[in-house]
Amino acid sequence: MRIKYTISIVFFVTLVIIEKENNIISRVSDKLTLKQTTQTPLQHSGVSHTLPKHNGSLTSLSKMDTAFMLMKRRLENYSEHQGVVRNGRKHILLLATTRTGSSFVGEFFNQQGDNMFYLFEPLWHVEKMLTLETGGTNATVAAKAYRDVLQQLFLCDFSLLESFIEPLPVDHITTALFRRESSSSLCEESVCSPTIKGVFEPYHCRTRRCGPLNLTMASESCLQKEHRAIKSVRVRQLETLRPLAEDPRLDVKFIQLVRDPRAVLASRMVAFEAKYKNWKQWAMNGDVPIDDDEVRKLKGNCDNIRLSAEIGLKQPQWLRKRYMLVRYEDIARFPMRKAAEMYRFTGIPFTPQVKSWILRNIQASKKASGVYSTQKNSSEQVEKWRFNLPFKIAQVVQKVCGPTLKLFGYKFVSSEEMLTDKSISLIEDKVFNFL
Repeated sequence: MRIKYTISIVFFVTLVIIEKENNIISRVSDKLTLKQTTQTPLQHSGVSHTLPKHNGSLTSLSKMDTAFMLMKRRLENYSEHQGVVRNGRKHILLLATTRTGSSFVGEFFNQQGDNMFYLFEPLWHVEKMLTLETGGTNATVAAKAYRDVLQQLFLCDFSLLESFIEPLPVDHITTALFRRESSSSLCEESVCSPTIKGVFEPYHCRTRRCGPLNLTMASESCLQKEHRAIKSVRVRQLETLRPLAEDPRLDVKFIQLVRDPRAVLASRMVAFEAKYKNWKQWAMNGDVPIDDDEVRKLKGNCDNIRLSAEIGLKQPQWLRKRYMLVRYEDIARFPMRKAAEMYRFTGIPFTPQVKSWILRNIQASKKASGVYSTQKNSSEQVEKWRFNLPFKIAQVVQKVCGPTLKLFGYKFVSSEEMLTDKSISLIEDKVFNFL
């Protein structure tokens, strides 16, 4: 009787803790439709407060095992919310700018397997809401918003992100999450709610038919994953993310992906034709006005990338063993080797699924390699820009982004002939220390 009484007390106390943890999760969501409830991971309401009577049956033992496994998972997640990092859990933030190959590199983590919860560009919603009529954003306001949303997402809390989604989710359900289909974690069975007739989701899952995204179910799934990764091209300064590195609930690893600024501009002129129409016009005729807003914007982007990298490479205390710099060109030439280095840096197993995905996708056909595709003939992509960017445009980039080119080991070109001469590599052999 004493043993049975002790077990009952432990069980009751644990349930109280579970109830507290459920209250935390309820900040993200406290409502599910009846249809969605059937797909939600096992919750507190499904656990009996009374221990099953011992009748020697295997069914009773199985229920006990299930209940205690649930308690174990809930306690781990409760501890994390209270300020304790769960042993071994990593939070990876892939930082880049547009047209640097970040979607391709992000797949290294998206394809990791069942242990990874990966999000593709969640800050898109934040940027969209904070964009001013002039087309820009208030840098200070945006930086704080980006930081706070990232921090909450790493803790599997979608409530702050919800406030930036338009239209506003109803009962934590949305059809508007940007590029949902690019995050395998958001299309898994545990996050796949029933389809609703007549409801259209622009970025719907491709691997299975799912209804609108239920962010409560996403939060529950996230909490069960061993590791979490987010890709973003919207953070301008690494320094603004210092609170994430110093948050005791997180074990953040920052990976900064960079690319030759000349290649980036060449790619943007194709991908964002309307936005870069001035550059296309300058490329066809006339000199580039060095004091033009577009040129100043290019310089500002280069400076931000360089300043972030300089901070990271100096390894201040808050970034010690937390920062890695990777060049797109190195990934394109040596994808398997660089992927292995990235996984070694994060401390996460380099799974066969990732290796298999890399092998399948680095030799894609031209038909498959669209502007936004994650399938690339990687070796071709490294040199392609040199035959699309006029020499005079390359000169402008070298002038305003010179320090950035030097830091990352990209060689300057002095003539049209040198620019298009494939026998001359524009990539220096360079090792960036990050451990």
